[in-house]
Parts: sequence; structure tokens; C-alpha cells
Amino acid sequence: MLERRSREQFEFFLCGSLRDLVPDEHVLARVDRVLDLSWLHDMVAESYAASVGRPAIDPEAALRLMLAGFLLGIVHDRRLIREAQVNLAIRWFAGYGLQEKLPDHSSLTRIRKRWGADLFRRIFEKSVQACVAAGIAKGEVVHVDASLIRADVSWESLVARHVDDVADANDDDSGRDETAARNSKKTGKYKKVCTTDPDASMATNGRNRRLEPSYKQHGVVDDECGVIVEIDVTTGEANEGDHILSRLDTAAQTTGVAITLATADAGYAYGKVFGGLEERKISAVIPTKAEPIRSKVPLRRFRYDAHHDIVKCLRGKILRPNRTKVAYGRFFASKARDCKGCDLAAICLSPSRVTKAVVIVNDYPALLRARRKRDRWGKEEKRLYRRHRWRSEGFHGEAKSWHGLARAVRRGLENMRIQSFLTAMAINLKRLAAAFLLFWSLIWRSIYQEKRPGRSPGSDLRFLGQPISATIC
Repeated sequence: MLERRSREQFEFFLCGSLRDLVPDEHVLARVDRVLDLSWLHDMVAESYAASVGRPAIDPEAALRLMLAGFLLGIVHDRRLIREAQVNLAIRWFAGYGLQEKLPDHSSLTRIRKRWGADLFRRIFEKSVQACVAAGIAKGEVVHVDASLIRADVSWESLVARHVDDVADANDDDSGRDETAARNSKKTGKYKKVCTTDPDASMATNGRNRRLEPSYKQHGVVDDECGVIVEIDVTTGEANEGDHILSRLDTAAQTTGVAITLATADAGYAYGKVFGGLEERKISAVIPTKAEPIRSKVPLRRFRYDAHHDIVKCLRGKILRPNRTKVAYGRFFASKARDCKGCDLAAICLSPSRVTKAVVIVNDYPALLRARRKRDRWGKEEKRLYRRHRWRSEGFHGEAKSWHGLARAVRRGLENMRIQSFLTAMAINLKRLAAAFLLFWSLIWRSIYQEKRPGRSPGSDLRFLGQPISATIC
């Protein structure tokens, strides 16, 4: 029989909880099982006045709203509140009833500004410690990588620097040398500055790609199950090698476990990086860069003696350090009488020089040891580097594709750091929820198998062991 259903719904009572209307496999339902924010009120109490002002929005409800947005890929506050108006899962996850009024979108902006990026870092670290306590993050083997994030600015907001005009107006010659360097083809990142977001700088992730106003996210991912144990954001022009050691130190402090091995790509292959890792007793799986050959007699043909702090050329002549200073190393130069009668002077020396000078970077012996180690990579090192690619780059791809990190939502380095912390926390909660779900599925499987003849009780229940951890990840 064909019938017509009335669309008028007059319901005076809703029996039960909104949780009954949310499917168990929904991402918010799965994350809620492992999310405990009982410590949040004490952490943020210092940001609020004890007895002055109107009652504030519940900090746990505000954080749950933000996390729901990042878990669902709704990173803009206006859109999140509009979606929460009609989305029962978001209402239930944040603790709002069906008839309760949601906070205004501007309240979330004020809360972020009140708490600050440092407090969001502490909240993110809580998620890391929860993963360590659950056994899905060991903190001993980590993968390090960085990724550019497009700033939330338009191309019309980029303007050219005018240092030379200011110098001419003030009769100052100090800025002209810097201007000449910035106008060269190799320093295109200095040519433009963003007026609407000065913290964003011009950067690119490829030589054949154009420069864009960007931020750079530096992440440290645990090898066990892909938990993000450390994250931070800098301007786009920051060099990865300047931040890896500090990020590793912070990761070890957060997890409470000493790092034994770290992997990274060739963008981190600097002498100072290898030297810092050796000081921390961390094994490095980092492919070294090919030496740039700018001369017919390359630098690798010169032998550096670290014990006597000298360099020997192909003919056994000694090059000693001189007073010329560079930021990343020291100059070693020969004497004119040593090079005058050398048979290699025609191809070794520059046309305008009578002495040979080479630059030995800081921690050059550590760089040489890393190059020799790279030539002896075995199956284990190659396996770890392949794992680095899909662990670290997979995290950045997941964050950009599913959690809104492809572009900055708000302007300013402080806001970009908050966005990065919330994204990393959302991903860690997903990892923890997946581990929790597998743990209980293994318990039920073990109970079922106990009833079968010939099976020992709990024979397959190994959650924290290697086979189960591999299944989780």
C-alpha cells in the first residue's frame, strides 16, 4: 500500500542520551572512549579570574568543540558552529544538549587568545603521554621531517622591500649591501614581504616551483604506531637543520624516554646535525648529500686532520686556519710559496688567487663519518629509511588531506602553532582510539577462543607485544 508520511514532528520529550543516536563507529564516538580531560580545568585556571567577570564557557566543552572540528576537517570556527547546530555527534561530543545554545564562534577565538600557544602545547603533550602510557609510542626510534604550510594571505598582499629607498632617504649605506644580495636570483625569498601576515615568509619545496608565503611545520613521529611526539612551527624560510636537535630534545623530554635512533631525509644532512646527534648518542639514518663540485680538485681530495687542526692537499702541503670567519665553519688557506711551484696550480687555484682556500664546516669529522656509514648501509638501515618516508610524510599528508592543515586558518605564527598542536593532538587521539578498539576486539576474540577445545586461555591476547602493536599500526 502506498502511503504518505507527514514531515511534521512534534516531540516534547527525548528519552535517553544523544549518544544513542551516534553510531559506535563514528570517529567522535571512538575518540570519546579514550579522551579524558579531567585535568584541563586545573591547567587553564591561571588564565581566568577566580571571582570577577561573568561565567566562562566550560574549558572542556570549548576544547572538545575545537577537537571535533579538527577530527572532522572543519577547521573554521564559523563553519564549525553552523555544523554543530545540526550535527548531533558534535553536540554530544562537546557536551551540549539538543535544546542548549551553542557558544558564538568568536568565543573560540577569544579562548585561543586567552590560553595562548604555550598552553596548547602542554595540552598536546598530554596526548603524547597518554599514547606512551598505552604502549603505542615507545619514543626510542623516531622520524623527523618538515613540511610547508601555505599562509592565509593573498598574492595582492605581497609587496617588494624598499630598503634601498629608505637608505637613500637617510643617506645610509649600511642597507645597500644587503639590498644587492637580496636582489640576486639566489635570494628570491627576500624579494617579497607580506603586509597582512608578516610572520609568513617566502619559501618553496622545489627548485622548479614558485615561492609562496608559508610557514614550516617540524614534526617528530614515533616509529611504533605513528604517534606525533613533537611538533612546532616556524616561518617558511627557516632551515630544517637548525631545529632538528631542539625538537629531538623536546620529544625526549615529553616522552621521558631517551631517543636511540632518528631518521630524516637529505635536507638534514649537515655536519652540525651529525655532530649534535653523536653528542646525544643518537644513531642517524640520514642520507648524506653529494658534495658540490665547484673545482676540478674537489674538497674531498683534501684531508682534514682533526687532531692537529690542519688540512693537507694532494701534494702534502698544509693549509692552516686563517682569520676569515663564516657562520657555518672556518677557512683554511695555504701559503703562496707552496702553491707557486705546484703542478696542479693551473686547475686547483682560481685565476685571481695565488693561494688555495677551503671551507671546513663545523663538525666536519662527524659529516665524514656519516658519509662512510651511508656507504655501508645494510638491510636494516634501508628498511628504516623506507619506513621514514611513509611514517613522516604520511603524517603530513594525513594532516593536510583530512584535518585542514594544507593552509593556515588564521594569520600569525602564534595562531599557526595552535592549529598545528590541535591537528597533532587529533591525530594522536585517532591512533589511541584505534589501539583501544583493537584491544577490546582481542579480548572478545580471546574469550571466544577459550570456549573452543584445544585452546589455552588468553593464548592470543598480546596487546603490548610486538605482533599486536604491528597490527594496530
